[in-house]
Amino acid sequence: MNPPRDTLAVIGVVGGIGSGKSSVAAELAALGCEVIDADAVGHETIQTPEVRDALVERWGEGVLDAAGRVDRSAVGEIVFDRPAELAFLNAVMHPRMRDRMAERIDAARSEDGPPAVVLDAAVLFEAEWNALCTHTVFVDAPRDVRLARVARERGWDEAELARREKTQISLDTKSAMCDYSLENSSSVTCLRMQVRTLFHAVVHSVGRS
Repeated sequence: MNPPRDTLAVIGVVGGIGSGKSSVAAELAALGCEVIDADAVGHETIQTPEVRDALVERWGEGVLDAAGRVDRSAVGEIVFDRPAELAFLNAVMHPRMRDRMAERIDAARSEDGPPAVVLDAAVLFEAEWNALCTHTVFVDAPRDVRLARVARERGWDEAELARREKTQISLDTKSAMCDYSLENSSSVTCLRMQVRTLFHAVVHSVGRS
């Protein structure tokens, strides 16, 4: 078994809804990076017995489906526009999600592991998962471009986009907190070139080429 590396680039990717965070993560994956999708980690975590029990204790068995699994739609309705309930859910979920992410990052430190790990997480800063990262990247796109994307891909209107965004740190603040910024309002080729430049800069900065 190869020894672990002391250093590993961990790239946190954030941006506005519809900015193309997942597209950036996919381009980094094509360069050999391991991508941790926070949404997928959340879907796994919410079904664990300890989370299930905590949610049932708080909200009753109405949050379970016929198979006894947590119904994420039911949970979403409970926390919708209810900050105290959303804060409770986050307090249950975020530390457990962080532990799962940290385990995957540690597993990637083997000498034959990926050149970098990418953490694709919309609430990276809100959940303080940025502490797991060596670098953070803001994916930028104008609001009209983002709105067109979410309308096409998710069927959202401007009001729904605004509702979703108000639960997150402002985009200006997120951008200022990040080490790098990528513009994703034109072509895939343009984005790919930016991602490659970012990749080489970040990976070389931790001594892994």
